[in-house]
Amino acid sequence: MTELLVKIFVKNSANKDDPEVRNCYGTLASITGIICNILLCCAKFITGIVSHSLSITADAVNNLSDAASSIVTLAGFYLSKKPADEEHPFGHARFEYLSGLAVAGLILIIGFQLGKSSIEKIIHPEVVEFSAPLVAVLVISMLVKLWLSAFNSKIGKMISSTSLTATAADARNDVITTGAVLFAAIFAEMTGVNLDGIVGLVVAVFIFVSGIGIGKETIKPLLGAPADEELVKMIQREMLGYDKRILAIHDLMVHDYGPGQRFASVHAEIDSKIDPIEAHDILDNIERMFNEKYHIQMVTHYDPVVTDDEELNSLKELVKQRLSQIDKRLSIHDFRIVRGFDHTNIIFDMVIPNDMEDEKEGVKRCLDDYLSTLDHKYYTVISYDNASFGRFEEED
Repeated sequence: MTELLVKIFVKNSANKDDPEVRNCYGTLASITGIICNILLCCAKFITGIVSHSLSITADAVNNLSDAASSIVTLAGFYLSKKPADEEHPFGHARFEYLSGLAVAGLILIIGFQLGKSSIEKIIHPEVVEFSAPLVAVLVISMLVKLWLSAFNSKIGKMISSTSLTATAADARNDVITTGAVLFAAIFAEMTGVNLDGIVGLVVAVFIFVSGIGIGKETIKPLLGAPADEELVKMIQREMLGYDKRILAIHDLMVHDYGPGQRFASVHAEIDSKIDPIEAHDILDNIERMFNEKYHIQMVTHYDPVVTDDEELNSLKELVKQRLSQIDKRLSIHDFRIVRGFDHTNIIFDMVIPNDMEDEKEGVKRCLDDYLSTLDHKYYTVISYDNASFGRFEEED
């Protein structure tokens, strides 16, 4: 069904990195959510009023909030495609993240209001009238929400959308909450024990906790989360595969101004014997490739490295081996040596995990003790990099 809807309503659907195509995906998902949730809201509201069930009526209001969330998401996609201007030189793509945050806010409000009403219902319970239409409406609602969750999740993954991922999680939660309402109605019919208010309160807590979780996920890119692991692997793969003269990359920094508006910088190591103009041309071509293929504004820094110095290469391997023994997560780059009359300075950058920030001096001391056993006198001069910006897999 998802593929059919995409085929009908999204032109050039294979080109998901194109902002216009991406916006079509988001619009399709949002309008589908609005239509489904409004229909479910009407059906549940009528059923809740007729059966005197607060939990069903609350579930109807929850569907109405879901429709509002889809409207917010639709507005987010619309506003995010606005071009850059003088006040917003990096564009407006972060509106999509803001819409996801707004969805989380609506979920929290609904959870709070439902909790308040449920407590009143526990204090002043009413008899719930059980009927076949009541069961039918709730079962149909669960099936529709299951499909909506899968639909939004699939499209969210296709276009890497945090707002659609939040919407998918909300639809999944609705399946659980509606199931709880159905359980309360059946339990009351079979035993005569009215759990309507209690189930409503449990549902409210579940919705509230879910809203907090969704809020955290949508805040991450706004605060500046580290680059996605798959994105890092893709950049490494593309750069090292583009030209064999690129020996390694490091110091990758990605600034996310919203989907389709990523800016990145990275250092590329190239043999110092290669003509600088030729190296510059290679990196220019790579920047152009990332812009055209992935819509990433890439800035590359040229790092010339010496490859034919036996002492340097030997020391580099020794340092890497020793650091690996200390912690396999430690890595180095920009390795060079400066020879003096009675000693040699070993200068390099070390990528260190966040949880080892307090162990820098200890790591350096272990390394210095190891180098002191060699025939020559070596002093280490180390700059430390955060692992969020410099950790790459070793190439075979």
